[in-house]
Amino acid sequence: MNEFLFVVVPYICLTTFVVGHLWRYHYDKFGWTTRSSQLYENRLLRIGSPLFHFGMLGVVGGHIIGLLVPQSWTDAVRISEHSYHVVAVTGGLLAGAAALAGMVILIYRRRTVGPVFSATTRMDKVMYAFLAVVIVLGMWNTIAGSIMTIGGEYNYREGVSVWYRSFLAFQPDASLMASAPLGFQLHALAAFGLFALWPFTRLVHVFSAPVGYLTRPYIVYRTRDEQLGSHQPRRGWDRISQ
Repeated sequence: MNEFLFVVVPYICLTTFVVGHLWRYHYDKFGWTTRSSQLYENRLLRIGSPLFHFGMLGVVGGHIIGLLVPQSWTDAVRISEHSYHVVAVTGGLLAGAAALAGMVILIYRRRTVGPVFSATTRMDKVMYAFLAVVIVLGMWNTIAGSIMTIGGEYNYREGVSVWYRSFLAFQPDASLMASAPLGFQLHALAAFGLFALWPFTRLVHVFSAPVGYLTRPYIVYRTRDEQLGSHQPRRGWDRISQ
């Protein structure tokens, strides 16, 4: 059962994540969108959306450090276990609370604003349910795991993190997750379930972030000048056909 839950299921979810995105992009490019509802209501969206998105950025950043950076690396630069966990718990709770508060506002908005509720699909509801479970379990593990670490009972950096890195290296050790507390096991399984659902929800917009806006000029001029030949127009200018 441990091999099935912590080896087979995660790889099935990861495969679905990758293949599902390729399929969605190839066959549903027009559906590759956030399905924005900003036109219907903007006041709650301006509060909930930044809270959720910036909170999730903090959550993802914390997971990257906690899961991918071995404890030996932080020990090598003389970051004590106590200092690491103080920063991890404080940052994790703040980021998780922001993401959770933002999601509550967004769900309230979808439920109470008629046009937004009408535009909510069944997959949207499933997505929010998985997100809520993953975030709540993650916050619980941050608190409970910290208490257990202080008490010397369980250190996720020696268990869950090692399992995750072995999973990415295609040498998974299911026994590491089997010995983890139930909260960590449920959090991992719920997260992989969310990854499996990801390609079929509005979450695909994560891979279409408008990074170009960071360097794009405020004003873009367009020209039909044929003297450019094969040369690219200078920055701030776009060539248009006749």
